[in-house]
Amino acid sequence: MLYATEIQAPSLAALERAVLDAERAGYAFVTFPDAPLRAGVEAGVLAAYLARRTTRIGLAPTLHVTTTEPFHLATQLAGLDHASLGRAGWVVGATTAAGDLATVGRCQVDAGEVADVVEVARRLWDSWEDDAVIRDVQTGRFLDSRKVHHVDFEGPGFSVVGPLITPRPPQGQVVVIGSALIAAELDVALVRGSGVAGIAERAAAARATGVPLVFADVPAGFDAAALEGVVDGVHFHGGTPPAIAAGAHGATLRETLGLPRPTNRYAVARSVA
Repeated sequence: MLYATEIQAPSLAALERAVLDAERAGYAFVTFPDAPLRAGVEAGVLAAYLARRTTRIGLAPTLHVTTTEPFHLATQLAGLDHASLGRAGWVVGATTAAGDLATVGRCQVDAGEVADVVEVARRLWDSWEDDAVIRDVQTGRFLDSRKVHHVDFEGPGFSVVGPLITPRPPQGQVVVIGSALIAAELDVALVRGSGVAGIAERAAAARATGVPLVFADVPAGFDAAALEGVVDGVHFHGGTPPAIAAGAHGATLRETLGLPRPTNRYAVARSVA
């Protein structure tokens, strides 16, 4: 079974120690909570800080679709994946607190708009084909413009033309993690429930959407062994992360989780055309 844990610490030094401890213990990835009005450093910046201070563990900040523009979310996460050499994840946040939303003049949003942001981020990560950068010195061309694409997303809440301003992430797509409410859009769904039976029921519902992996989101003191065979992994929150049976890390977070590297949708469309 795979394990992940939420990390909170009073200082950058303490955070780094905690994440390195989790890496040595064999956790697949760590998550960082965030709130737009919280004093201190934003979760995405914390993850970027740790990108070159860690070597194997996945780094998954909580970034809110309700307080950050979709294009900037996709760019920040692609940058994190490049900086960490393919270990970026994204916990999809959707804060609805009035104070948080007031920082950007937003109103409440529904699950449909959250799913739209995930979809447009995935399109933007694909907007550069893997071999778009050619660095052809003789012709003076840095990239092949035929392999950089506009995403032309039009939704009820926003529109994005694209392409992204960075090449495709090393993983192809950053690992997307979040609530089972949008499980169909995710790589990893986090489910909560009352005891093992409740978690099993919600895990089954999430799997029915086709989500590749389901993790139980449980307090640090929960008996994870009771969830063997019920979920693919366990994500601990609150308190000190428990000792676990050390897991193996792949070269990227996708490899660690056993997820394939996605095919670029625009490369496929161009080859068919």
